[in-house]
Amino acid sequence: MKHSKNLKTLTRRDLLKQASAASAAFLVGAGFIAAPNGAWAAETKVLKPETMATLVQMARDIYPHDQVGDEHYVIAVKSYDTEDAVEGIEAGIAALNAAAQGKGHASYLAIGWERDRVDILRGLENSRFFQQIRGGLVTGLYNQKAVWPIFGYEGESFSQGGYIDRGFDDINWI
Repeated sequence: MKHSKNLKTLTRRDLLKQASAASAAFLVGAGFIAAPNGAWAAETKVLKPETMATLVQMARDIYPHDQVGDEHYVIAVKSYDTEDAVEGIEAGIAALNAAAQGKGHASYLAIGWERDRVDILRGLENSRFFQQIRGGLVTGLYNQKAVWPIFGYEGESFSQGGYIDRGFDDINWI
């Protein structure tokens, strides 16, 4: 599933102008998604940009961390943008959007309240698609060294002598 070559190509300046004018969670265009503030953008290879934007929102709703930027969620779901995964991911997002439409919304991304999106996800949590995304996020999101400081994790300790001499007994809440 390749993107059409005859779509208008946007310059970075056009993208940022449109993104800043939009009040949506993401700006979706031909082969890319971007933050409305222009802070980050990601290209898609085989997934539809709307699918990638929905995956990012889904990831944020499954593991919500306000202090973690969308760019880290993009990195966490980028591995699904492959020829091998496209059919299953597009079908899963179609099911997610159908569930949202069943609740009176145009799509999952069109749902403004996190609580309402989580209700949709709960209805699909036993599906293979949901479990695939949730399971992939555990490593895709939390194995990024850039997010470790946000959570106060300093990384592995073995190379520095272990935890015994590096805070093992620093418990001050007992």
